[in-house]
Formats: sequence, C-alpha cells, structure tokens
Amino acid sequence: MTTVTYQPTAIAPHVLDELRECDDAGMVRRPYVCDMVGAPLRCCLRRSRAGERISLVSYAPLRRWAAEVGVDPGAYDEVGPVFIHADRCKGPDSAFGYPFAETGALRVFRCYSAEGQITGGTIVQLPGDPGQAQAAVDLALHTAFAAPEVALVHVRAVEYGCFQYEVGRP
Repeated sequence: MTTVTYQPTAIAPHVLDELRECDDAGMVRRPYVCDMVGAPLRCCLRRSRAGERISLVSYAPLRRWAAEVGVDPGAYDEVGPVFIHADRCKGPDSAFGYPFAETGALRVFRCYSAEGQITGGTIVQLPGDPGQAQAAVDLALHTAFAAPEVALVHVRAVEYGCFQYEVGRP
C-alpha cells in the first residue's frame, strides 16, 4: 500500500501582497500589534505570537482557486475573515504537519470538484491526543480524496466557519 502525504497550502505570497493592500471584500487592511498568542495565521500556518504585527482581512479561497484553474465557483464563492502577518513572513514550516489541529477542536473538511462545485464534506472532532489529532486529519483527507471527483479540500473551523487551509489532490 502506498502512503500518500497531504500538504496543507498557505495563502500564496502574491495573494498575501494583494490582501495586504485591499482584501477580497474591497477593504483596506488595518494592521495592529497582537497583544496575545493565538490568532491562526494563514500566511505561515501557525499561531500568532504576542508583539507580532498582524491583520484581519477578508479572503475568498475558492474564488481565487477557481480563477487560477479557469472555473466558476458559482454560489460556493465565499468571503471570510483570516489573519495574516501585516508584512511578509517566511511562510510555513513544511515539517510542521497539519496546522491548527488542536485537540478537541471541530473541523469540517469541505470537498470541491475540479469544476469548483462542492461535492460533500465531513465534520471531524479531533481527538485529545496531539498525535491522534494529526492522524485524524490525515484520515479525513485520505477519505476525502478517495472520491475521484474531489480535486480540492478546504479545512475550516466549525465554531466560526473560518477557513484554515486548503489541500489539493496529491
């Protein structure tokens, strides 16, 4: 049996540059100094640290993906808030594993076809053990990509509906 590794994708640097100027809702960003730890940064796929300059911007992940591949997301085009560094950062650490896999958290794995249409999804409550939480994410992605029509999976937080990251077909 072949083991497949799924790679979470952060928001691309050129897209981040655009979002820092004007976000996907047409708003100009308002950077601020983070006074506590914890904002899930979509530029580097880690939590913010106290003292970092960050911004909360509106982001349309499916719209941007659909534009890159030349499809119309139709009614599935959503715009939602994401945190990013106010200035360029080093990006994600590829050795990190699955970001934002907090134990006990609820995640939805929303599946999309190559045409940008939703094909289903599943809700997963991540186990209490960090290693098991990472394994639960891996299993959810493996299950999603077992369906041949799935081209892309968006991982979102259930509590707020926030986009966490995307995973393309390996």
